[in-house]
Amino acid sequence: MGNLVAIVGRPNVGKSTLFNRLTNSRRAIVSDEAGTTRDRQYGKCEWNGKEFSVVDTGGWVVNSDDVFEEEIRKQVIVATEEADLILFLVDIKNGLTDLDQDVALILRRSKLPVVLVANKADDGKDLYGQYEFYKLGLGDPFCVSAATGSGTGDLLDHVLSKLPAADGFPVDDNTPRFAVVGRPNAGKSSIINAFIGEDRNIVTDIAGTTRDSIYTKYDKFGFDFYLVDTAGIRRKNKVTEDLEFYSVMRSIRAIENSDVCILMIDATRGIEAQDMNIFQLIQKNNKSLVVVVNKWDLVEDKSQEAIKTFENAIRQRMAPFVDFPIIFASAVTKQRIFKVLETAKQVYLNRKIKIGTSKLNEVMLPIIEQTPPPSIKGKYIKIKYVSQVPDTQIPTFVFYANLPQYVKEAYRRFLENKMRDNWTLTGTPINVFIRQK
Repeated sequence: MGNLVAIVGRPNVGKSTLFNRLTNSRRAIVSDEAGTTRDRQYGKCEWNGKEFSVVDTGGWVVNSDDVFEEEIRKQVIVATEEADLILFLVDIKNGLTDLDQDVALILRRSKLPVVLVANKADDGKDLYGQYEFYKLGLGDPFCVSAATGSGTGDLLDHVLSKLPAADGFPVDDNTPRFAVVGRPNAGKSSIINAFIGEDRNIVTDIAGTTRDSIYTKYDKFGFDFYLVDTAGIRRKNKVTEDLEFYSVMRSIRAIENSDVCILMIDATRGIEAQDMNIFQLIQKNNKSLVVVVNKWDLVEDKSQEAIKTFENAIRQRMAPFVDFPIIFASAVTKQRIFKVLETAKQVYLNRKIKIGTSKLNEVMLPIIEQTPPPSIKGKYIKIKYVSQVPDTQIPTFVFYANLPQYVKEAYRRFLENKMRDNWTLTGTPINVFIRQK
């Protein structure tokens, strides 16, 4: 079970800069532009051999000029419900503000470990500013400069010492773990209830602490599977229903702990930005995917034509990964609920596929011969051999070439598509590497 750390604080204290520093990504866009892409607000941090997930709450504020203090408070509340530890950022150059005090009040009530971080301590004389932050009642501030990185090592040592021990779950590896994800009101709870049925055929219920995902083992319809359910779904906090940030925070753990994600889309609303945020989380974590278009009973036009149009719209938005099943279902009338589980099981098996080396070469080498990688600067690229890497999280294939550095992304995608044409890899991401032979 991974730990989740949330970075909170008022605008412009450097949340994104710290997020980039911790996740080593230069990709998050640091600018004052509002609404810069959202999938950059989630990443993984590795320190001293330990890994945890980091969420930057700053990226979810609707408009950065007139950030409603109310929105920030809501986000802090969501963060305290879902995270294991909070990094509370304040600005040592600007000093203490009323909003900092409001946030501190929420954090003191939350009983969560909170680390106070005084950012923008870029040179020695800034350090004198730290003392007023003792007023917040959250202990010693850690003075760092997210921009230069000074002080972040000590901060990370401290964070690791404060994180709760990750729970080891007695989950056997050969039982698939399915997570039902989607934005609020897409019908997640209804479909979980439809799977379970009222007779709740539960074999074991392994509960972690309130914040952890819960694996519930079912043997229904002749399948054995765990449903990964974020415990938070059981708590209904009305404030946060409308927050996009809320649906992402709720999904992170469920996605990280599953093999196959069942992404619920509301048929009456089509595919929305929030669905895409969750889809990006699924992709970032290399999870397999089944898309369920729920509430199909409420749609008037159910012709083949309408189904085709809807499917194409979904695949266009999620391209380049388009090889995944889409099921039109209704949790309320239980239409095609069994098919959802059946498909999830099949996608899980696709994820575990093993393809023999001789078969791979027999099929792929003639294809490569027919359409070789385009030559670059008069150099011909020859791919001589392909094999599957054993024991990887997702199917991983290595193509050995004389000049791997010249093989472009487009050709890699061509190889991936040909693999998908010849083997059932539906719903599962795969890795295709080109290496020096």
